[in-house]
Amino acid sequence: MTDTAPTAIPPSAQVTLPDGRVELAPGSPPPSGPYANEDLLPVPVERRTWTTYNFSALWVGMAHNTASWTLASGLIAVGMDWKQAVFTIALANLIVLAPMLLTGHAGPKYGIPFPVFARASFGIRGANLPAVVRALVACGWFGIQTWIGGEAIYFLAGKLIGDGWTNAGTFGGHAWTMWLSFAIFWALQVAIIYRGMETIRRFENWAAPFVLVGAFVMLWWMADKAGGFGPLFDQPSRLGWGGDFWKLFWPSLMGMIGFWSTLSLNIPDFTRYGKSQRAQTRGQALGLPTTMTLFAFLSVMVTSGSQAVYGEPIWDPVQLAAKTDNVVGLLFALVTVLVATLSVNIAANLVSPAFDFSNVAPRRVSFRAGALITSVLAVLIFPWKLYSDPQGYIFTWLGLVGGLLGTVAGILIADYWILRRARLHLVDLYRRGGRYWYEGGWNWRAVLAFVVGGVLAVGGADFHPLVDGRPVPFLEPLADYGWAVGLGTSLVLYLILMLLPATRPGTDAAGSRNRSA
Repeated sequence: MTDTAPTAIPPSAQVTLPDGRVELAPGSPPPSGPYANEDLLPVPVERRTWTTYNFSALWVGMAHNTASWTLASGLIAVGMDWKQAVFTIALANLIVLAPMLLTGHAGPKYGIPFPVFARASFGIRGANLPAVVRALVACGWFGIQTWIGGEAIYFLAGKLIGDGWTNAGTFGGHAWTMWLSFAIFWALQVAIIYRGMETIRRFENWAAPFVLVGAFVMLWWMADKAGGFGPLFDQPSRLGWGGDFWKLFWPSLMGMIGFWSTLSLNIPDFTRYGKSQRAQTRGQALGLPTTMTLFAFLSVMVTSGSQAVYGEPIWDPVQLAAKTDNVVGLLFALVTVLVATLSVNIAANLVSPAFDFSNVAPRRVSFRAGALITSVLAVLIFPWKLYSDPQGYIFTWLGLVGGLLGTVAGILIADYWILRRARLHLVDLYRRGGRYWYEGGWNWRAVLAFVVGGVLAVGGADFHPLVDGRPVPFLEPLADYGWAVGLGTSLVLYLILMLLPATRPGTDAAGSRNRSA
């Protein structure tokens, strides 16, 4: 597709309201051309209606899910006690809240999604680089969560149908009925996302309290099996608080940050519907660190109890629920898992890549088409392999994700807050030849900062069980700090490159033209 000439919309075709929110000027034609479609355009102020409760409920629904459960219980499985696991997760979520709020600011102010926000730093076309990276990560997460939901359906149907279902013939290492369950859950999620963002908001509002009640019921059941809460608190750490613990702590912390580093990038996809900055700031601050810490506490308690009752920690809640002989209790536990998995998977892992893939070809790929692309790619990455091992799940998958996405976050924060002082021009985000066009639609400075930050963040990481060995062995000392290394390196390098006079494309980089944006 060839590019069209710049639209004839004047540079001032936006208005700033008294509360600081910005929208396209009433009566002016919306941006059009190859870089715009209905899903990517700014949300009008009258449709920015999400309140503090909506954002808090969104986080409760996303935090109280099976992947969060396995995140915390997986730390117990690798040797921590409950105090160490909860401390690690609480600290990680306080840290990741900072970039979450910084990048989320552009949503309610300008009403734009993440891939459009990224155009300011990476360029109109270059924004596809972080958008596709983020989308592929979401595909991985969507596949993992869909596998978890399929497990719940598989065990639930097995209790109702009997051994004929549970012990069906195997294919690819799993019963064919497990593959069928996976497909059913996959189709259910695609059906929901096709109904749009308002349906997702309503679903999150009621799913959040339901899942929280389910977690407390599971805690009560495990305490009853263990003979009280005492055994749940008494399970000792295999690491102590010495060198063995701290050796495991840093990669664990980076893995926990990596868990939500995806949302720290694409949170504008949700905050663009925010009623005010206060709504998104308070909603996220109340919703993310508190609910994640509470849910981590519940999950590590239950996992500690499983160690006391069964002699080994069972980190997968679906496998743990399947051990009960009470059919009613099992059904409740597995339905809770299904609701929790739907809640986070649709909100966190379908909304964002749907916008991201739409950004690649706005005229050809709608929000719904982007969601379908995500769903297909999620199967092709073999999520059952990623989820099969807590060691690989926490340290390889989450560590790599955190390192790469921390690099993008550093560039976005440097560009939006330090260079532009949170000022953007809406029309130019959608047109060729504007202040965000750079060279051919790409800002090579952002690309270079991303590559250098990414190599330093994950180059020395152990990619097992995905592949053997470390790509850049001498970077191994940085591997345990991937997210922080990626964010810090890209932030500083991007600023240096943008502020060097010799690299400025006229006044398009950090010059007066952008400061007036």
